[in-house]
Amino acid sequence: MVGIDLSGKAALVTGGSLGLGAATCERLAEAGAAVIVNAYRHPERADAVVAGIRERGGHAVALTADVRERAQVEAMVRAGERELGLDVTIVVNNAGREERCAPPLDLDWDDYQLMLDLNCRAIYNTCQATVAAMRRGHWGRIVNVSSMALFHIGRDFGAYGTGKGAMYSFSRQLAAGLGPDGITVNMVAPAWMKTERSAGARPEAIATLVRATPLRRQGSALDVANAVLFFVSPLGDFVTGDLLAVSGGNGMH
Repeated sequence: MVGIDLSGKAALVTGGSLGLGAATCERLAEAGAAVIVNAYRHPERADAVVAGIRERGGHAVALTADVRERAQVEAMVRAGERELGLDVTIVVNNAGREERCAPPLDLDWDDYQLMLDLNCRAIYNTCQATVAAMRRGHWGRIVNVSSMALFHIGRDFGAYGTGKGAMYSFSRQLAAGLGPDGITVNMVAPAWMKTERSAGARPEAIATLVRATPLRRQGSALDVANAVLFFVSPLGDFVTGDLLAVSGGNGMH
């Protein structure tokens, strides 16, 4: 039987207080990793995630930082490492959201800049704060959470899709540059998953999604967390620069 044991590893999950991020924090902790649960807008929910992990015997700490700000990221990582007693060598860049949906030129440039900052600059910041430790141990795992919106053109996701496109290119550049140091960089691309974000969706919209999905269900946060776990586990040791669609086959590419 194949088991996944991340004991002795510390992970940072940005945007870890809700949805995909919270499920990922819980899954990594179940596998034995100590986890920094990052939040910005909802620190109280990050505290709840940490409390749940600790109740189940895991090790986690909740820390607030705006991942767009390098100094805040640096301070968060160093504080988390002190608390956990381990260097961060697993990073899951999950923080990101769509703020405005509109035709491409109906959006302000600030809408694009926000998406670039959340989906590219934030990754730059977390890597700058953690890669030195990964290089020292010749081992590191970076997983960036993209979206199937990267492939769905013409759905008023101009800024959001552009941000995820920047993430895609930057992730592959990182994979090539960090590979010789024993560091892998991969992406997961979820579809419209069943999380707090989709809780208010019209039932007919969900039904349409399910009909278009070969596996005939809406994905869950746990589906995404399992994909992340694969990339950071020994099962993904020889995979880098890749993107795994977690979509039930909807939008195959």
